[in-house]
Amino acid sequence: MRNTKWVRTLLTVAVCAAGVVLLVRAVLCKLQPPVKKQTVMIPMRDGVRLATDIYFPEGAGPFPVILLRSPYDRSLGEGIARDAARRGYVMVIQNTRGRFGSEGENLPFETDGWGRLRDGEDTVEWIAKQPWCNGKIGTWGGSALGITQYLLAGTGTKKIACQHMTVGAPSLYDGVVYWGGVFRKAMIEDWLRISQFSPDALRIWTSHPTYDSYWRERDMTTRYRYANAPAIHIGGWYDIFAQATIDAFVGFQTKGGAGARGKQKLLMGPWTHGVFQDKAGELTFPNAKNPPTTAHDMWKWFDHYLKGIDNGIEREPAVTYYVMGDVTDRNAPGNEWRTADRWPPVNATPTPFYLHPDRSLSTQKPTQGGTLSYTYDPKDPVPTVGGPRLTLPAGVMDQRKIESRPDVLVFTSEPLREPLEVTGRVKVVLWVSSDAPDTDFVAKLCDVYPDGRSFNICEGILRARFREGFTKEKLMEPGRVYRLEIDLWSTSIVFNRGHRIRVHVTSSNAPAFDPNPNTGEPFRASERTRLAHNTIYMDARRASHILLPVVKGR
Repeated sequence: MRNTKWVRTLLTVAVCAAGVVLLVRAVLCKLQPPVKKQTVMIPMRDGVRLATDIYFPEGAGPFPVILLRSPYDRSLGEGIARDAARRGYVMVIQNTRGRFGSEGENLPFETDGWGRLRDGEDTVEWIAKQPWCNGKIGTWGGSALGITQYLLAGTGTKKIACQHMTVGAPSLYDGVVYWGGVFRKAMIEDWLRISQFSPDALRIWTSHPTYDSYWRERDMTTRYRYANAPAIHIGGWYDIFAQATIDAFVGFQTKGGAGARGKQKLLMGPWTHGVFQDKAGELTFPNAKNPPTTAHDMWKWFDHYLKGIDNGIEREPAVTYYVMGDVTDRNAPGNEWRTADRWPPVNATPTPFYLHPDRSLSTQKPTQGGTLSYTYDPKDPVPTVGGPRLTLPAGVMDQRKIESRPDVLVFTSEPLREPLEVTGRVKVVLWVSSDAPDTDFVAKLCDVYPDGRSFNICEGILRARFREGFTKEKLMEPGRVYRLEIDLWSTSIVFNRGHRIRVHVTSSNAPAFDPNPNTGEPFRASERTRLAHNTIYMDARRASHILLPVVKGR
């Protein structure tokens, strides 16, 4: 009986509290300026109409405009759109072709760039002609919404005043759909399926495994000169588009048109695809969600470039980046935000750390010949553990669960006597041979803590047939030795004193990447597979190594 009365009391309190919350919300809504919403179908140059929601501030206008072009449900942006309207902006949220009421084929990014159809540019032209637009148009959004912004910039439109891009990518081929010529299986297949794109989308993307004319029409990195607006590029060290974000900043900043060159900002944190978080995988980085810049604040960004408010945003440092470190030692160097006027932010020295046959890693070049071999079976690939993932567990994770596999070669340094900072792009150079006509090579950089935990820092992969570039395929000759260069993208970290540096070399990372069947057949031509016996060479003439951008003098 007493328990019943206690439960009734709790329910009464909860109901009353909920009522108070609803009442407060109702009052606040009445106090806030009203927001008018209008849904229109905007015609593109071929007559296809795109579903578009427009949110208007109170008053006659005209107003500055913020544009979002998205493959996702427009209603997801209603909250921020109403906030924008109350701040004096018209916000336009448009669904791309074939998406949520928009006409046309349901294919991602097909008509968002500078080809025969230019939906982004057509939309901007339409907005600029509306009586409620004062001529100042900005773009905003992240991930797919960031990609549509990059493609829009590539059209050369001069009617964009600024852009605010988070975890996006300027090129769809290398670093998005493919990496090192290897299809990013889990991310792409999951995203297309979950987003319910047409099945033709996967067929189209997998039918272009080389960098051909299809991808060139979707590669803004060849068109930086067409960028015309100030922009901020926000990314994370463990984000799926980490290097793409950096490349876009550098391209816009140094090769962009007059309206873009020298007017870019870059913000890189220790984040996965979800930015402004302290935790990335299994580690929590101190103060990671509080960068010492306001450039990422979308309202300050738009207030300055769309309203002309002098809030100092353009005087913020060009680059703000987080240097990772030992998260268990409060006195360890790193784990801090830094600023710079360019990227790379410091003069780092590309320093080779050599792989040795005894599985050690050091700055000493091998003097005697040696090799290590392993067997790669496509039916038993090395499982993906953390890293830059979208639909798989992402971020920093202990790699020891895969380091005991016979198909993973592990090279480890001695404990560091002094901290070692690595900031910039990381590459691995391997001398290899295989008895298969084609296979993959995967490299991973790890930070080994004194207690033995081995945490992934960055990684890369290369399909051997693309060793001379991604525009053509060239199979391997069995037994012949080749030089491969694997791009591990960029990072910034201080390896603490007592830590060890570790490098993995293997031939798979699944399901993040599509396992190479080793047959040499065209991509996904059949389900046939074979074993590959792969060898790494480590001698004075063929010295396999990792190139670390080492920062000295800090």
